Amino acid sequence: MSRMTLTAPAPPAPADTAKRPVRHPRSRTGTSAWTPWLYLLPALAVLGALLVYPVYQLGLISFLEYTQAQVSGGAPTSFQGLGNYTALFTDPQFRQVLLATVVFAAACVAGTLAVGCALAVLLTRVRALPRLALMLAALGAWATPAVTGSTVWVFLFDADFGPVNKLLGLGDFSWTYGRYSAFALVLLEVVWCSFPFVMVTVYAGIRAVPTEVLEAAALDGASQWRIWRTVTAPLLRPILAVVTIQSVIWDFKVFTQIYVMTGGGGIAGQNLVLNVYAYQQAFASSRYSLGAAIGVVMLLILLAVTLVYLRLLRRQGEDL
Repeated sequence: MSRMTLTAPAPPAPADTAKRPVRHPRSRTGTSAWTPWLYLLPALAVLGALLVYPVYQLGLISFLEYTQAQVSGGAPTSFQGLGNYTALFTDPQFRQVLLATVVFAAACVAGTLAVGCALAVLLTRVRALPRLALMLAALGAWATPAVTGSTVWVFLFDADFGPVNKLLGLGDFSWTYGRYSAFALVLLEVVWCSFPFVMVTVYAGIRAVPTEVLEAAALDGASQWRIWRTVTAPLLRPILAVVTIQSVIWDFKVFTQIYVMTGGGGIAGQNLVLNVYAYQQAFASSRYSLGAAIGVVMLLILLAVTLVYLRLLRRQGEDL
């Protein structure tokens, strides 16, 4: 008995302790939940100043009668409601330009994605020195200003002095005279200056794919095209979503290439796209309200395309 140590039982907990609510750490309280938004507040303020207010002004002008007379103060500004949009959608030229813009942008996006993804796969197959040379060449095309690149392409395909016609034996064929040849020439220039973004982004995604997965598919006898279609592309779907949306936005609002290479929209406006058409209506014709309405239509189309594409990806279970 002398070696036994008696321990007194712990006193019972108060009755209200079990019923007392558990206090969560401050990181889970409602006050600290706003912490991420406080960090984002400076960026949101800059975006609000640079994006929200101009979009608001664009929408406001599209509902007004705003021409050179109103700008100079010679006539009062009047509210037109949907009058500018009614005039826009009843204009046959606008419908033609809208269709041409959609088809042209779709062709540019398809060409950019095809060339960029193909070269990204090629980068994973070549050695370090050719890979570096290809990367530098692509980044050089990407860094070239749109005006400079368009001017160079016009010279390369010039009917009198261009080396391309001489190499192809086309004589004095003018690429910018015909509607479809001019659109094809601009498409090539747009793809040339846009594919590096897709190539670099997709190449980074491919390098992140586990090599064991690709080696297993190769051991099963899958061809390179089948490996890309069934293994690599599904794993790269979020990245492909980003580059696709970016390409749609960039190619749908192409302005510089069309304006420089076709001389403001081609002969009799045969190569007009929405951005150039809005510029002509707003600044060449001083119909600023109609140009603003075209800008609003472009904004709504791009928002709709982006939301639909993201919704389709979410239905397939992709986290973006």
